[in-house]
Amino acid sequence: MKNIDGKIFESMLAGGVRALEINRPVIDELNVFPVPDGDTGTNMSLTLASALRESNSVSTGDLGEIATAFSKGALHGARGNSGVILSQILKGFAVAFDAKMVADAEDFANAFRKGTEIAYGAVQKPKEGTILTVVRIMAETASALCRKRKLEFEDFFAEVIAAGEAILMRTPEMLPVLAKAGVVDAGGRGLVTMAEGMYAALTGKEIKVIDATKTAPPIGKAEEARRYVSTDNDYENITFCYCTEFFITHVKSECTVSDIDRYRDYLTTIGDCVLVIGDLDLIKTHVHTNNPDCAIKAALKLGELDGIKIENMMEQHRKIVAAREKEEAKPVELKPYAMVSVCAGDGMDAIFHDLQVDVTIEGGQTMNPSVYDILNAVNNTKAKDVFVLPNNSNIILAAEQAKELADVNVHVIPTRNMPEGISAALAFSPDATPEDNEAAMKDAFSGIRTAEITHAVRSTRMNGFSVKEGDIIGINAKNIVAKGASVQEVACTCADKLLSGDAEILTVYYGNDVTETEAERLVEKISAEHEDVEVMVYYGGQPHYYYILAAE
Repeated sequence: MKNIDGKIFESMLAGGVRALEINRPVIDELNVFPVPDGDTGTNMSLTLASALRESNSVSTGDLGEIATAFSKGALHGARGNSGVILSQILKGFAVAFDAKMVADAEDFANAFRKGTEIAYGAVQKPKEGTILTVVRIMAETASALCRKRKLEFEDFFAEVIAAGEAILMRTPEMLPVLAKAGVVDAGGRGLVTMAEGMYAALTGKEIKVIDATKTAPPIGKAEEARRYVSTDNDYENITFCYCTEFFITHVKSECTVSDIDRYRDYLTTIGDCVLVIGDLDLIKTHVHTNNPDCAIKAALKLGELDGIKIENMMEQHRKIVAAREKEEAKPVELKPYAMVSVCAGDGMDAIFHDLQVDVTIEGGQTMNPSVYDILNAVNNTKAKDVFVLPNNSNIILAAEQAKELADVNVHVIPTRNMPEGISAALAFSPDATPEDNEAAMKDAFSGIRTAEITHAVRSTRMNGFSVKEGDIIGINAKNIVAKGASVQEVACTCADKLLSGDAEILTVYYGNDVTETEAERLVEKISAEHEDVEVMVYYGGQPHYYYILAAE
């Protein structure tokens, strides 16, 4: 897909709204900055709900009109600091899509860039480590992708989201308050969640609840950042008590832009988190202050007021603390079993979740998760017995070390690749004892033979093969078993080797550099040459490996 029209864009927006609504409670829990009032997810969700109602009123299906209506609805329904900033990001999309019927990747890159500019401009004192940082990196990534190469829109959008996710996990390094709480930025999490919902709607995938591992930085980095936190950054110390919001309507005819600027400057003298956005027709005000009456009096000099909302953030925080203390007082009830799997590729991730794996950890040949990554995943399962599938020989030791540190029973199933992990997960039974499950899972993958098709990263000689950097090769148990001029040729050679014994089933997992059509052609060729073998194909989405083949 190259272009997005109004109908598709509207569907994407609805997906973003749905994703935020589903994940609203999780995002609320992350809210510790700028004040820990626990409402970021709620505010962003309500902002987008208002935006969607407005865009649904557009009957033309025109892309520009839908974007403008969505932006307008977001402004009118903007709640809280995060909701107001989100409305400004969406305003950037309205500006970029103005008068357009369709949009391509470059148009979306421009929309992210405009949204970033407008959002940063709306904040009196921009703070890095927030939603602003996340949208800026997404914008920069989008622009870089357009300059570097032409991508299908789905691939482009996926990479932009991945960049947002990556910088989100680093927000605790930028804001000590986040590191102290051991969470990522709530507003940034909300923006990425919205984008993920849009992508799900675009690709027809299910909108998922946020993975627990995506709400906090890796344990090691969080601990490192905590060392730099001073008592001056105590997030429980709320300086300004009242979150004050309202609209200035029917702006006086004598009011000028300079008057609005002076009004904004005045608000900074009586509070913080000041946002004054809009124009001479409608002005949205947001400020945290101990004197909401002063803010209201200043606003009345400019026009009439509407939608006044004043919330006591100290009281909101007291309720959050009381609820947490009550929850913490309850004994944690652990479920009997859980599975944790290391994997690479969105397709592989989906496969493992379909097999009832509770938590997946991103990692593989070139990115091994740490002991703390695995330990964090184990703890997040809230289970008595946890089965860990490393799916790489280099990760087995880290899994064993996590086992020693865990407070629950951890069973490391020494799988060396993802097909072995899939076979092991298939053998798991919730009705069996931990010992029987461990034995069955280890036995299940013992007969699996695999081959991975990739390209050589350096010139070498191995196993009778002379390989140059960039050559297509097939690998089995770290040994080169095939070499050829094309991916399909090497994949066929590897399939022949795997099926030379008594194998009855061959499963083909194709990576993110292979199209579905190419994968189907490969399967047809293998099936024609091995008529007695059942050949199945699945999208793995794994990086680095064009295909992963598994025979059993």
